[in-house]
Amino acid sequence: MYVANFPDWAAVATFKDGTQAWFDGPKDLFTFLFDPGRYTARRKGSDIASIQVKDYYGLKHIDGRSAWYVLGSDVLGPMGKELVPFRTESAARDFLKDHRGQKVLAFHEITAVTLAGLQ
Repeated sequence: MYVANFPDWAAVATFKDGTQAWFDGPKDLFTFLFDPGRYTARRKGSDIASIQVKDYYGLKHIDGRSAWYVLGSDVLGPMGKELVPFRTESAARDFLKDHRGQKVLAFHEITAVTLAGLQ
């Protein structure tokens, strides 16, 4: 999958050395975050300086750690079911109502089990 083909969903992890890993959406970013060594042998989660996702409505990168994510909506990302990110909890809750979402989650509430439900 080419991230450049889906700029509205692009997510990025920036490492302390300034290098970046780009993803076609939050779901794939989280997959990486749960096991970075699987994808980059020399990297650990502690090497990540920042995480950015695109706010669904604003289409601007926001801090992925403070973003709110809607699970189980009728909006699909580049790879199908997706965690849809928002800058504010209120925007996420409005989206949840409008797009039949299941749940609004904070960054720390997303687990590997959450991702498994998106397959």
